[in-house]
Amino acid sequence: MASINLEDVKEFAEGAKVEIYIHDQEGGDQAPAVKKAIKKVLLCPDKTHLRFYFDDFYFLAVPLESDVSWSDHQWAAFDSGSGLTYTFKKVQVL
Repeated sequence: MASINLEDVKEFAEGAKVEIYIHDQEGGDQAPAVKKAIKKVLLCPDKTHLRFYFDDFYFLAVPLESDVSWSDHQWAAFDSGSGLTYTFKKVQVL
């Protein structure tokens, strides 16, 4: 796994329609996947998190200290502090 590179994430996510999964390391209750369009990706003001904006107001923040793995269709970040894995899978548009 690698660290987060803002430009790589922007290239992968901005303008993409994705399914977002958040899993915990313990295997406890899991929220269902949600489908969202990523409008933009920015650093938070204190530069500790990466924000995935769904519109001009709502976003999901992923810690920059996360370990990342990705391919053309999936980006995942594991935050060892919280034990959470954030997975973004591109949705195929037909």
